[in-house]
Amino acid sequence: MPSDSAIPSFDLTCRQWLPVQHVDGSEEELSLREVFAQAADLRRLVGDVPTQEFGLLRLLLAIVHDAIDGPQDIEEWQEMWDGGLPLDRITDYLNQHRERLDLLHPEQPFFQTPGLRATSGEIASLDRLVADVPNGAPYFTMRARGAERLSFAEAARWLVHAHAFDTSGIKTGVVGDPRVKGGRAYPQGVAWAGTLGGVLVEGHNLRETLLLNLIAFDTHNLRTVPEKDVPAWRRQPDGPGQMDALKLSTRPAGLRDLYTWQSRRARLVHDGDSVLGVVLTYGDPLSPVNRHQHEPMTGWRRSPAQEKKLGLAQAYMPREHDSSRSAWRGLGALIAGRAAGADQRGEAAEFVRPRILDWVARLTVESELLPDFLIRARLFGAVYGTQQSVIDELIDDAVTMPVVLLYDRHHGLGQCAIDAASDAEGAVAALGDLAFDLARASGAETESAKAEARHLGFSSLDGPFRTWLGRLRDGDDAEGQRSAWQRQAHQIISQLGDDLLREAGDAAWQGRVIETRKGQEFWLTDSQARLIFRGRLRSALPLAGVEEPVPDLSHGDQLEDVEAHS
Repeated sequence: MPSDSAIPSFDLTCRQWLPVQHVDGSEEELSLREVFAQAADLRRLVGDVPTQEFGLLRLLLAIVHDAIDGPQDIEEWQEMWDGGLPLDRITDYLNQHRERLDLLHPEQPFFQTPGLRATSGEIASLDRLVADVPNGAPYFTMRARGAERLSFAEAARWLVHAHAFDTSGIKTGVVGDPRVKGGRAYPQGVAWAGTLGGVLVEGHNLRETLLLNLIAFDTHNLRTVPEKDVPAWRRQPDGPGQMDALKLSTRPAGLRDLYTWQSRRARLVHDGDSVLGVVLTYGDPLSPVNRHQHEPMTGWRRSPAQEKKLGLAQAYMPREHDSSRSAWRGLGALIAGRAAGADQRGEAAEFVRPRILDWVARLTVESELLPDFLIRARLFGAVYGTQQSVIDELIDDAVTMPVVLLYDRHHGLGQCAIDAASDAEGAVAALGDLAFDLARASGAETESAKAEARHLGFSSLDGPFRTWLGRLRDGDDAEGQRSAWQRQAHQIISQLGDDLLREAGDAAWQGRVIETRKGQEFWLTDSQARLIFRGRLRSALPLAGVEEPVPDLSHGDQLEDVEAHS
């Protein structure tokens, strides 16, 4: 019999595999024990790609939730916020489950199916595990020829990522999976976190981040079955194929179950020194319809299409992020998450904000978390292409705000922030329309000019808006703060408009005849475009207190016509 020392092992509790950033900016890899012990001195997890950080943080949360079997309520949470993470309990827990947290355990390897093998006997390339972009252009230039080997630390991270964000498409058919046809596993959708517009809350260090996302079990808008809510390593190792449909229908049983959801079946193939290949196929499916009482780290939207298809009165789907929009431009979905007037009309919400932000809002009232405490709402997501078989783009953005904006008691200040973001949209629209009109006046291509001006407008407002938002404080006058933002936005967009006018050239100065929506002819010059722009900007930012002349056009309805046509 071989000695214990001859059995390969990579114990995640004590081997260094989690990439972290210290508060001083330096980076290194730590073990699970070290991460929890040093959490107060760490800025955050890093990850090989942004979405990896999201998956790894959810793994850490599942460990803490399970180690303390809680927090059961705000009081227990407050004790940790004041006194720190319960390291003794977490360490004892890691000791208890270290075999199931061993990446190379011969019988129950971490996040894997022991003995999993392809019907063809094939061992797939590690490119199946390492996230990449289309056309063979991987994120890491050092792997331009593919990933031939991975260290155990890297493989562990990518394994967690695969269960969270793996692509769809045709996968390896494995022995014992009844879903396999002709040696293939046909598309069943992306892994669970890939369906989400991921949102988590960051504090000033990793300890605060863990606690701010550690939702108490008595939270009323999240469903949990405590006796069944366990992480993957406290269940029997999965076999090939999905779990029995009846058992699957009662899950996820809670946050521990969800954060470690086995979206895939996998087995790492290694030689004792590094990982050489992988067997990777589909695992347990999880429909996203109406999971808003299970999954707290995404916003939700009502889906009339799903309501009609499934015959449901209400159907909510995860609200994915728009990669073309900065996080602050979607502030309304983060702060309010309801359609205007829905309460008065007795309607269900069109949007539901991430439950994780509901939890932080609760902390401002029931705990000792100060209303002016600054959080960063981090946004994560994957944009899939070609029938979801590849990752086109990864989303990683953030917006810093005081928690006071999240609670209904401070609705005025929260609405002020939402309205300010809308003000920015209106001002940028005016700038885009100016570029459009100047292009028409000079006979140039209009849509590209408009798109370029809009991009410039949003990028110019990005930093100032984030600064303005982060300085809002409990007790501020909402209207006064919004007026201050409109004045700043007016100054920035007005200057950009002047720049466009200076660059328009002689052709725009001379102008040309254009046809309005009503078929009337109108001589458009840069001077007329400037006057129209000033009127639009004044309408978009009425609290800026800037008076602009109204253009004197020969036909009374031409200004309206030109604006509508633009």
